[in-house]
Amino acid sequence: MAEADNRPTNFIRQIIDKDISEGLHTKIQTRFPPEPNGYLHIGHAKSICLNFGIAEDYQGQCNLRFDDTNPEKEDIDYVNAIQQDVSWLGFSWNGDVRYSSNYFDQLYGFAIELINKGLAYVDFSSQEQMRELRGTLKEPGKNSAYRDTSVSENLALFEKMRGGEFKEGECLLRAKIDMSSAFMCMRDPALYRVRFAHHHQTGDKWCIYPMYDFTHCISDAIEGITHSLCTLEFQDNRRLYDWVLSNITIDTTPHQYEFSRLNLEYTVLSKRKLIQLVEENQVNGWDDPRMPTIAGLRRRGYTSASVREFCKRIGVTKMDNMVEMSMLESCLRDELNADAPRAMAVLEPLKLVIENYSSEDLENLVAPNHPADESMGSRNVPFSKEIYIEAEDFREEANKKFKRLVLGKEVRLRNAYVIKAERVEKDENGNVTTVYCSYDKDTLGKDPADGRKVKGVIHWVSASHGVAAEIRLYDRLFKVPNPAAEEDFLGSINEESLIVKQGIVEPSLVNAQLSVPVQFERTGYFCKDQDSQEDKLVFNRTVGLRDTWAKMDQGI
Repeated sequence: MAEADNRPTNFIRQIIDKDISEGLHTKIQTRFPPEPNGYLHIGHAKSICLNFGIAEDYQGQCNLRFDDTNPEKEDIDYVNAIQQDVSWLGFSWNGDVRYSSNYFDQLYGFAIELINKGLAYVDFSSQEQMRELRGTLKEPGKNSAYRDTSVSENLALFEKMRGGEFKEGECLLRAKIDMSSAFMCMRDPALYRVRFAHHHQTGDKWCIYPMYDFTHCISDAIEGITHSLCTLEFQDNRRLYDWVLSNITIDTTPHQYEFSRLNLEYTVLSKRKLIQLVEENQVNGWDDPRMPTIAGLRRRGYTSASVREFCKRIGVTKMDNMVEMSMLESCLRDELNADAPRAMAVLEPLKLVIENYSSEDLENLVAPNHPADESMGSRNVPFSKEIYIEAEDFREEANKKFKRLVLGKEVRLRNAYVIKAERVEKDENGNVTTVYCSYDKDTLGKDPADGRKVKGVIHWVSASHGVAAEIRLYDRLFKVPNPAAEEDFLGSINEESLIVKQGIVEPSLVNAQLSVPVQFERTGYFCKDQDSQEDKLVFNRTVGLRDTWAKMDQGI
């Protein structure tokens, strides 16, 4: 086991420590059990890091098991995407990928056992009748008219269900527990339903499928899971989890522990809402960089290390809370500030002509890939008579606080020369189209010889060597911190969550790797997008250099 001071503590780890010290377990076995009915999101990352992290720290094992009991909503593409996400986060599962459908024969046998024990029955009540009989949180439920059907008849009826002799929705196999229980999940919950649906693993072998609550606990027991970790919404369901395992003949009895799910500002983590965003084309698919999916974060340029660090910082508790988006972004900035190479890109190009620089000249200036890390090396950046700078970096007039280029004043070009704005050219609307400058040829890599001070530094790209690029400025998908609390969450979508610019980037960025962040100097962190082609570069903004939302919240 890892040294205690090298791993974060939480109530689950304290439980495991106690179990080990008391000899209850000699080996820890966890599992990550996603349903393959959508892409994983940042909340799942918390569960992944918890389950796989515990297995690693306690020298145990963690299974990847798909709880695939609802074939109508599942897809093999989700299965493949989930495996990719877990691997990308840096974790390896124990043995082969597992599926709850691997255990369908055993689950069917356990259902037969419950029927034989008089603990399950086939119910033909309509959905409306079941709602009426179920009761409320204040009133107990009432028994179904089918609750006292004989064991032999229930066995025959269940066999007919399996044989496809009943229509979908015509009947259910229900557990016989307690219709007056204070816990709704214990009021004779459904165990099996009829579904004539093709399954991505079992094909057309089955036309009845077990319910999640029946399947999950048995799958845990079959796999020898020692600590079954889930979020707090399953807390009441632990009673059903334990009831099933205590009433079937099975060797192991895992225990369920609940922790708070992740709630993250300015996004939604409900799979139903995420599906709605995708299906209604509010976003461009599950891996849209504005989505909180792991695939979306990866495409946006988030690193697996930053996501793991975020999960470590938020911790594991039983207390629900809303985590600030700035915490996730801070984890990324901390890493990228130290590790991301630098490059220059102009998002809103303004042409600048250096009049006393020969059009015949061409220099390859040397620029460090990281100003604080020489080991990252350097690159050549072409410099020419005509360059592009950011439009916002020039003003005809400005006060002393403006440390960029002003008409009649000087500024330094990053990794290049000191220049002075001499005059401008405008269009018919009075907009500056070109800035004409002079340069001091003796200021490459050094201060002016006469001792004058030049405080401002701006970035640039050679007009003749720069490469056109589509720059996608992604921002938070929602305008409000808790969109899920809104009556219509779609009404709070941020209309400026994606702004597209046609920029110019230095030529070295043609060779940038997909989804690997680079800092566009003075602008933010960006990464090359998968939509890039040989004749079209596309870059996504991963995160800005600072938290602009915090400034807006403070009225700055």
